[in-house]
Amino acid sequence: MRFNFIFRIGLLNGSFTSTMKPFFISLLLLEFFLHESAQCTVQASEFHLEGDYLLAGLFNIHHDSSPVVQDRPEAVDCSGKPFILSSYRRFQLMRFSVEEINNSTDLLPNVSLGYEIFDHCSDIHSFPIIFKLLSVDGLIQPWAEPPKNLSKVMAVVGTYTSTQALTVAPLFMMDLIPMVSYAASSTVFSRKQNFPSFLRTVHPNKDVIEVIVNIMQHFNWSWVAFLHIDDNYGNDGRELFIKKIDGTEICLAYTKGLDQHTNYSQVFRQIEAQKITTIIVFAPEWTAEALIKSAIQQNVTNKVWIAGDGWSLNKELPKEKGIHNIGTILGVSEPKVTIPGFSDFIHHSKGQTHCENAKQSMFCNQVCNSSSLKPEEILNVDPSFNFPVYAAVHAIAHALHNTLQCDSGRCNRNITAYPYMVLAELKKSNFTLLNQSVTFDENGDPNYGSYSIVFWNQSGDAQEIGFHNFYPNLYFFIDNSKIQWKTKEVPTSRCSQECDEGSKKMPDGIHRCCFKCEICPKGTYFNKTEDPYECINCKETEWSAAGSTSCNLRELEFVPFTDIGAILIMVGAWALVVLTVAMSVLFAINYNTPVVRSAGGPMCFLIFGCLCLSNVSVFFYFGKPTGSSCVMRLLPFLLFYTVCLSCFVVRSFQIVFIFKIAAKFPKLHSVWIKYHGQWLFITMIFVTQALLLLFGYAFAPCNPHNETSWYPDKTILVCEMNIKASIGPVVLLVSLCFLCFVFSYMGKDLPKNYNEAKAITFCLLLLILTWIIFATGFLLYRSKDIQTLNALAILSSLYSFLLWYFMPKCYIIIFQSHRNTQEYFQGLIQNYTTRK
Repeated sequence: MRFNFIFRIGLLNGSFTSTMKPFFISLLLLEFFLHESAQCTVQASEFHLEGDYLLAGLFNIHHDSSPVVQDRPEAVDCSGKPFILSSYRRFQLMRFSVEEINNSTDLLPNVSLGYEIFDHCSDIHSFPIIFKLLSVDGLIQPWAEPPKNLSKVMAVVGTYTSTQALTVAPLFMMDLIPMVSYAASSTVFSRKQNFPSFLRTVHPNKDVIEVIVNIMQHFNWSWVAFLHIDDNYGNDGRELFIKKIDGTEICLAYTKGLDQHTNYSQVFRQIEAQKITTIIVFAPEWTAEALIKSAIQQNVTNKVWIAGDGWSLNKELPKEKGIHNIGTILGVSEPKVTIPGFSDFIHHSKGQTHCENAKQSMFCNQVCNSSSLKPEEILNVDPSFNFPVYAAVHAIAHALHNTLQCDSGRCNRNITAYPYMVLAELKKSNFTLLNQSVTFDENGDPNYGSYSIVFWNQSGDAQEIGFHNFYPNLYFFIDNSKIQWKTKEVPTSRCSQECDEGSKKMPDGIHRCCFKCEICPKGTYFNKTEDPYECINCKETEWSAAGSTSCNLRELEFVPFTDIGAILIMVGAWALVVLTVAMSVLFAINYNTPVVRSAGGPMCFLIFGCLCLSNVSVFFYFGKPTGSSCVMRLLPFLLFYTVCLSCFVVRSFQIVFIFKIAAKFPKLHSVWIKYHGQWLFITMIFVTQALLLLFGYAFAPCNPHNETSWYPDKTILVCEMNIKASIGPVVLLVSLCFLCFVFSYMGKDLPKNYNEAKAITFCLLLLILTWIIFATGFLLYRSKDIQTLNALAILSSLYSFLLWYFMPKCYIIIFQSHRNTQEYFQGLIQNYTTRK
C-alpha cells in the first residue's frame, strides 16, 4: 500500500531532480506515517459528517503567513496560525449547504451527503490531507476503477487561493475527481488540458481585471500602480492587467509583488516619487491588511485605492484608526447575497471539536478554536465568496442527482456513481439557485453572475455604487453621486496633464501617458479619437488655422467671364481683331505702294493672320479651367506668335542684308532670292515649334490644378504648366526675339522710310518689358488675378507690333500719301548711298 502511495507522488512530481527525490520521498513518508499514527476522537465534529456520498472541503480557516524554516520534516499545525473568521464563515456555509440538501425532498431525496472538511492552511504541507481524501488505509491506485473499499468522495469544494489549488489540484485531476473552487480565480485553471476536472463558481481574474479597467476609464485615471500578492493569483492578475490596458490610455507606472518581507516604506516612496494617485491592490485580505495598515503608519494621503474582490468587503480594515486619511477606497466584489436559513443555522449550531490530548490535536489539523465564537461574529464578517461556496455544493449535488437518475422522486441506489460520472453532469449544469441560473462554459468557468462596485463610506460600510453585469448582457454602471471623495472632487491620476484642444501629444519617456503638448500647425487639425499623437492633414479642398480641431472648406476662386478685368481684356482682344482686319484691308488696297512693300509686302498679311490667331489664347484665361482650356491658353500664342517673330526676324534680316551685306556677298543674295529664303525660314520655324508643342503636350499635358499654397483659406483654380514640356517652345521664342533684336539693331541707321528696324527694336523692347512686369507680378503677387495679368501680357505683346510697327505705316498711307511714292523712297536711298 505504501509503495502505491509513493508511486503516485513520484508521478505527480516528475519535475524534481534525482538528488531531491530521496529527500522528498522521505518527507512524504514521514508525514504519512505521522498522519496515520495520529488518532483524533471527534465528537459532533464540524469537520466530518457521515453520508452515502462524501464531499471534500478545503478551507483555510487558519493562514500560514510566515512559515518557519525547518531542519527536519514536521507535520503542519494549523491551529497555531492566525485565525481567519471570514474563511470560517465559508466553512460553515458548506456545512449548512450539505445539511440543507439532506433535508430537501427534491434534491437527492433518498440519498444523504456527508463531508470531510480540512483546514487547508498551508500551501506546501497539504499532501497528507489530500491522501486522506483519496484513500482508505493508505491504498491508492492511480487511473484504476475504484474498488468498494476506497473513499466515497465524489467531489471537492475548494480551495480558496489559486496557489493552494495549484498545489493539490493535479492529485484530483488524475482520477477526474471534480474539484469545484469557490475562490481560485487564476487564468491557468481555464486550461482544460491541464485541469480537466476543475470547475469554479467564482469568476476568473480576467473578469475582475475588466471591471477594474472599466472603473479607471470611467474616471479617466491613466497613471496607476498595481500592487499584487507575489503568487500565482497576483502574478496572473498583473499579466492580465497589462494585456487589458494595451491599446488604452492607461499606463502601468509601477508594479510590485507583495509578501511577508516587503518593505512597504520603500513601495510608498516610489509611488510618491512617480506622483501616482491611483493604486490597485490585487491581493487576498491578509496581504491587503498589511499594506493598508502600513499606508496608515506611513501617513500616505489622498490616494484612490481600488480593491480586488479578495478584500473589498473586509469588515476589519474600515475600523482601523486613520483609515480615512489614506484616501478613497473603491472595490470590486461579489454581489452580497443573503442565503436563506444560514443565520438560523449559525445560531443553532452546537458542533464542537474534541481531541484526546493537546499533543494529538497538533497533528489533527482539525482544531478550530472557534467554540467561543458568537453567532454575530460569524455572520457580520466579510461575506465575500459566500454564494460561490453555496453554488459549488449545490452544483455537485445537482450533478450527483442526475448521475443517480433521481428524477422520479427517488434516486437509483443500484447505480454505482464514480467521480468522473459526476464530473460529466457538472459540466452540463443548468439549474436555478436563489434566482441565479447556474451554468458553466467549456472552460469550467461560471456562465452567470455579475460584480458589484463598492465604496468604503464614512460609516465603514462597503456601499454599493455600481455594478458590472456579464450575463446575459454586458453592462457597466457607476453612480458618481454616491462617492464622497476625500479631495471633494474626482481625483486625477495622470503622468501629464491633458493637452489643450488643437494640440497633439509628443511622447516624453517610455510611457505613452507621459508627453509634451505641441500645437498643430495650420493646414492640419487635431482629433483625439483618431490619433492623439498626430496632427491630421486637411484635405486639399480644406484649410485650418494653427491649433484647429477641424477643417473648413476652402473658398474656390478663378477669374469668371463676368469679372471687370476679364471684360476689359476681352474687349481689347476684339478690338485687336477689328484693327487687324482693318489694317489688312488697308494694306490690300495699297498693296503695290512702297510703304506696304517696305513693311513686308505679302508677309504683312501672314503677320496679321498670326496676330489674330494668337489673340485666341486670351479668351481661355477666364472661366473655370478645364483640360482643353489650359491647352488653349498657351498653344495658339506660342505657335502663331512664333510665326510673327520669325517674320520680323526675316524682315529685319532682309533690310540689313540688302543695305549692308548684298554688295559684299552678291552670290549669297542671289541664292536667298532664288530659293525664297525668307519663306523657307518661316516654314522651318513653324514646323519646329509645332513639333515641340506636340511632344510637350503629349508627354506632359497642361491640366487644371488646385493651388492651395498661395492662401490658407482659398483654392485658386489654375492651369498647371510643366516646365520641362514648355522649355523647348519658350527657348525657341526667346531665340527669335534675340535674333530679331540683333538684326534690327544693326539696321538702326538706315533711311528713315526704310527704318523698320527701329520700329521692330522698339516693339521688342516693349515685349521684353511686358513679360518682365508679368514675371515680377507672378513672383510677388499670387492670386486668381495673376491669370488676368497673363492674359494682359499676351494682349500687350500682340498690340506692341500692331500699334508700333503697323500703325505708323497706316498713318503714312492715310495722312501722308506724298511719302508713299516711288520717287520719295528712291531719293532717300540715294542720299543714304551718297553718305556711305
